[in-house]
Amino acid sequence: MEKTSADQAPGPRPTARTAPAPGHPLDAVSDRNTAVLVLFTSLTNLADGVTKVALPLLATQLTASPALVSAVGLTLTLPWLLTALHVGVLVDRYDRRLLLWIANSVRLAAITALLATTVTGTTTLSALYLGGIALGVAEVVALTSATALVPTAVAPGKLERANAWVAGAETVCNEFCGPFVGGLLLAAGASIALGTTGVAYVIGMVVLALLAGRFAPRAEGDRPTGSVNQRIAEGLSFLWNQRLLRMMALALTVLCACWGAWLALMPLVATSLMGLSAQEYGMLLSALGAGGLVGALTVSRVNRLLGRRWAMFADLVGTAAMMAAPVLTTNLWLVAAGAFAGGMGGVLWTVNSRTISQRMVATGLMGRYNAAARLFSWGAMPLGAGLVGVLAEWFGLRAAFTVFAVAALLVIVPFLRTVTPRVLDEATAHPVPG
Repeated sequence: MEKTSADQAPGPRPTARTAPAPGHPLDAVSDRNTAVLVLFTSLTNLADGVTKVALPLLATQLTASPALVSAVGLTLTLPWLLTALHVGVLVDRYDRRLLLWIANSVRLAAITALLATTVTGTTTLSALYLGGIALGVAEVVALTSATALVPTAVAPGKLERANAWVAGAETVCNEFCGPFVGGLLLAAGASIALGTTGVAYVIGMVVLALLAGRFAPRAEGDRPTGSVNQRIAEGLSFLWNQRLLRMMALALTVLCACWGAWLALMPLVATSLMGLSAQEYGMLLSALGAGGLVGALTVSRVNRLLGRRWAMFADLVGTAAMMAAPVLTTNLWLVAAGAFAGGMGGVLWTVNSRTISQRMVATGLMGRYNAAARLFSWGAMPLGAGLVGVLAEWFGLRAAFTVFAVAALLVIVPFLRTVTPRVLDEATAHPVPG
């Protein structure tokens, strides 16, 4: 692959994994580990989806202040901006399955404490904020650890399928089933919702014991050198000096900002512009999850038919369609079709980008790389949500969505110039030079 000056910049260049080879030691346990990871991801993301609904609704029982209620949701997402890079260092030093157990233990402790205050009628906003921060930090640890663990649990030739099912479980359970189930459980009582969430975290911890393999990023007795800040810099430098990975991260920043904007403003668009009922709005949101599920089920077929480049390109088009649909029409089915395209494209991108990075990034750097990449993407969601609100206030709802639709389209040219078939083939077929 011809390198640009950015590719030749100084910085650590760990040796990555080679292309899939027959007779890989993980072949015998790949299917089992994939099933375990999908089940664990489904349980924990379902529980996370419930808490993202339950905690803000509990806050509405304590205050009518929009700022105080929205702050509860902020505690669940802010840790991505504040702790992701340091968590990446943690994930590259300690056993990743152990970190998943610890993260779920923290989740369980936070839910148990909130459940106790709910049962005794002593819930306060401070308790919700503290619980939200604990759950948010635990989510950063869990998702970073789980993503870094996949390449050491699944044989290279089966990474695409494993990533497809894990990404599908994340999308469907966290964005669709979790909030839906959370609403049903809250109707039965806050204590039932929180108690069920705690049970899901416990089962997830038990399921992790079924993983076969070794999940420490380094050999026993091998300790990393350098300060925490130096190790963070290594992860950021590696991401920035790899042209393909840098392009994917920057493109995903724009796409995630679009998602944050859509999720933040769509409730108002649905009620004020489209005149949807609560049931119709639920149908609209379900289109996201349905698209994600279809993407997970068809990603291998789409890759064979179109190739990774055009499968990822579909997310740029799908996200632009998702943002543009409410601008062009108020028809529920057309807007839902745009949401379906966005959900499907999102999973196609996630599966392929994870598979590419898992073949380019060394195991010992995977945690820091994933943390840096997620800082760009997940960190862009609240920024997109804030920006779209300001734009809507000044210029109107349709104008605000138009800006984000155009932003998604502007990514197309640099994406196609950078993510070429040759670059993809060489990046995933050969180790990065040391």
